[in-house]
Amino acid sequence: MAEILSNNKIKTIAFYLPQYHAIPENDKFWGKGFTEWVNTKKATPLFEGHYQPKVPLNENYYNLLDDDVKIWQANLAKKYGVFGFCYYHYWFKDGKKLLEKPLEQMLQNKDVDIPFCMSWANENWSKRWDGGNQEIIAEQDYGTEDDWKKHLLYMVQFFKDERYITLNGDPVFLIYKPEEIPDLHRMVTYWQSEIKKFGFNRICLMIQNSGWYFSPSYNDRDFDYQVKFEPYFSKQYAEKDLNKIRRLQIAYRILKKVKLEKPIYAFVKSRKKVAGNDKPLSIFSYDKECADILNGPHSQKIVQGLFTDWDNTARRKNGFVFKGGNPEKFGNCAKALFNQMREKNDLPLVFINAWNEWAEGAYLEPDEKHGYAYLEQLQNAMEKYNRG
Repeated sequence: MAEILSNNKIKTIAFYLPQYHAIPENDKFWGKGFTEWVNTKKATPLFEGHYQPKVPLNENYYNLLDDDVKIWQANLAKKYGVFGFCYYHYWFKDGKKLLEKPLEQMLQNKDVDIPFCMSWANENWSKRWDGGNQEIIAEQDYGTEDDWKKHLLYMVQFFKDERYITLNGDPVFLIYKPEEIPDLHRMVTYWQSEIKKFGFNRICLMIQNSGWYFSPSYNDRDFDYQVKFEPYFSKQYAEKDLNKIRRLQIAYRILKKVKLEKPIYAFVKSRKKVAGNDKPLSIFSYDKECADILNGPHSQKIVQGLFTDWDNTARRKNGFVFKGGNPEKFGNCAKALFNQMREKNDLPLVFINAWNEWAEGAYLEPDEKHGYAYLEQLQNAMEKYNRG
């Protein structure tokens, strides 16, 4: 197995989107031949200096059903020190699967030689990328014990693969939004009991993107770790802090009857109207977000995270953009975070958003503007950390 704690070196896992091949559902709802490249290619600049469309190096608009592509990705990632990929796993009502072929093909082809784990993207599959139509393509329903068993049996074939990522020998499995699962505790308890039949002690469960960390209504008994899925985690965390400070400010003004000239804390965000858009963009500061990441929490229950950049206007023109990012800033943030992790004695693991989220502007893969710079910066930061 691909054990995270096999040595004292830091490990990085990049989230991996498999939506780079056509499937019947996308053909039906988005148009024949739809893949993530369709969104990526159609993007346009929305303000001065806006880098759109994002273009992969040498216009490498690959098809993930081609095993040579997956081999190239694996070799490239390992060359620059990426430990493994976290594949998004799409499992819906009655065991319906979507975008499963790249990972299933990987299971059959040992030449795709890179560690991997899975994150269950447990949401409805809907037409919300266009910012309007909420039509459901594939419904999410968690079912009962028979459904949980079917799902576990599917996952076990991957858990048994020697490339599957483990922590203390336990297969690592992420759930995107566990708060959406009505019988979460029962489902997890069932899985943890049944997994022993397949030679594992337990499943190492991690939360990817959730309100769990911030809400006392969620109990962490079912999960080992909360992943800092960036930029969402630190953006939420900063906003929670901001709301707390605002409440304190209001209370102070009421009690002391004084007027505050400016807030104690300002979350850097602006709204920008763009011609032809019904709604404005949300524009954030990349520098501020990196500062929020470095000012974020550390604990034995948290796995640290980074993001290369973020701009989802290829999917929705009224989306949100982080301005000011570049490979050097990403590398500096990584170095600072790795140093913090050593000081805080964190789990030596970082999830990176992402390997290939091209339509969200979050990718380590080389592009026409920066070449291999993001990978080079990550490699440099990791080598510096691991040299100690």
